[in-house]
Parts: sequence; C-alpha cells; structure tokens
Amino acid sequence: MGGPNCSTFVEFKFLFYVCRTKRRCSMKLSKAEEELMNLLWKQKKAFMKDLLEAYPEPKPATTTIATLLKRMTDKGFVAYKSLGRSREYYPLVKKKEYFSKHVNGLIKNFFNDSPGQFASFFTQETDLSKEELEDLRKLIDNEIKKR
Repeated sequence: MGGPNCSTFVEFKFLFYVCRTKRRCSMKLSKAEEELMNLLWKQKKAFMKDLLEAYPEPKPATTTIATLLKRMTDKGFVAYKSLGRSREYYPLVKKKEYFSKHVNGLIKNFFNDSPGQFASFFTQETDLSKEELEDLRKLIDNEIKKR
C-alpha cells in the first residue's frame, strides 16, 4: 500500500479515528519529557544508564534524567521495578494513546472541534500523492461500511 510515507499516513489516520472516538483525559509532557519518553518507548524498558546512553550528544546530566523520570512517574506515564539499588523503568502509557490525545487537542483547538475542517486542511495542505489520497478514501469507505 502506498509510497514511503504511506504506513505513517495510515497510522496517523488510525490515530485520528481513535482520538475522535475515545475522548479521554488530556495528558501533558514537557518537550524534555517527551524526548525521554520516546527513548523509553523505543527501548520498552530501561535502566537510567541505558536511557542516558541513548541520548545524542551533548547528553544531559544524570540528575536531569533522574528528575525527568521522577516527574514522569508522578504524572503516571512511567513506572519502575526496583532491582537491587537500580530501577528498571517502563512506560505505562502507549505511544499511540499519547499521540491520539494530542491530535484530538489539535482538532479541538485549531479546527473548531471539526474533523471535517481538519481533514480538509490535511488533504489540501500536505503533499499527499494521488496514491495516498486513494488510500485515505479506502480507509474512509471501509469505516463507512462498518457503520
């Protein structure tokens, strides 16, 4: 299905659908917390040293990572297992769930809570190929058939 960005496009479309049907609490992470959360989502579970190693240069201080992990734990995004004197961290929130809440907020705040306005903007202002637009039409047609 589609060109090099098609799977990302399909995933985005799925998340758009999910966020319109599951309006739950809004979750907020700072930019630094999001960066760390992305590393944890990729690794699935990790010790602080593993997370620090995954950062590009210049790496943040260990105390910075510890503070971010504490905040993220307090917010309910991350938990840990104590193994001796170390902690193995793992995400409590799935990446798709987090992303869908942001898309929902975007639709609400910038498109008057109208998925139609969002879809119009998305299809007109992005560089979608004809094939990607046809894939989008198939997704919509399939959703219509399910109802």
